Amino acid sequence: MERQFGLDFIRVTEFAALAAARTMGKGDEELSDRVSTDTIRAELNKLPIRGRVVIGEGDDASKSRLFVGEEVGDWEKIRNAWEVDIAVDPLENNKAVAFGGSSAAVVLAVSERGGILNAPDVYMDKIIVGPTAVGKVDINATPTANVQAIAKAFGRDPDDILIAILDRERNQPLINEVKTAGARIQLIRDGDLTLGIAAAIRGTGMHAVMGIGGAPEGVLAAAALRCLGGEIQAKFMALNPEHEKRLRQWGITDLTRVYKTKDLVSGEQIVFAATAVTRGDLLKGVRFFSGGARTESLFMGYQNRKIRFIDTVHVFEPDVMPVLVR
Repeated sequence: MERQFGLDFIRVTEFAALAAARTMGKGDEELSDRVSTDTIRAELNKLPIRGRVVIGEGDDASKSRLFVGEEVGDWEKIRNAWEVDIAVDPLENNKAVAFGGSSAAVVLAVSERGGILNAPDVYMDKIIVGPTAVGKVDINATPTANVQAIAKAFGRDPDDILIAILDRERNQPLINEVKTAGARIQLIRDGDLTLGIAAAIRGTGMHAVMGIGGAPEGVLAAAALRCLGGEIQAKFMALNPEHEKRLRQWGITDLTRVYKTKDLVSGEQIVFAATAVTRGDLLKGVRFFSGGARTESLFMGYQNRKIRFIDTVHVFEPDVMPVLVR
């Protein structure tokens, strides 16, 4: 699937990032999200696939685009079209686009049918680490114990370890304990997905992500971590009665169950693509120039174990060629 559709999936996230970037600074989060979502849907519908959205923009077709259960692709005209499950975050951190912040991205993961968990749009308690600390952490252990385990895995002291935590009141006890354990903390204003990926890539300076964040983002992170050899452990959280209701609708009643990487994304044919909209720790955002734009993307495939950072120049006006700078 990676060889057949790889560039197609990158084109989907690139085009959506370009569309979203044109709304940067307008102060309209819904607009930024909508144009990205519309672009993704339009581009997916050009592909020779029969795609089923399992992580998307909610599960109500009347209120959202790319809703859970929606079928996308040009499969009606093609015999034996590839049947896939699709997880998509049309705009991770849409607030950053609307108000000129950092670390916004368009994210897409694809696997064979049944390969991606259809998770409800609630919360998860998560711990994410890269290959160095795989098998060393335990979400049921104390934050102090996990900080010490991560530091030991890297052969460092705790104060040399950087942990990303979503800056929310619900995570304040965790933040306090991680501080006490001696680790450094990067507080995330919105969206923990891209930093979860960064934690699995050496050289980013990020060693782990901890705390309560979105469940759909946890599933998307799992797809990337399968390709990178990292690990996520997660437990669904019900923070209010509506969450409890949604979890029951999905048949999830055991909130003590720990979901590991392969529980969230079990597929053996996994493609992951992300294109930055605004500059972040992992990728540069969209940069416009006269007659074109430049994007930076991350593309991974589980089968061939290749991770590609893709720097693309998009020329909108053929007669206007950019001056390229490394």
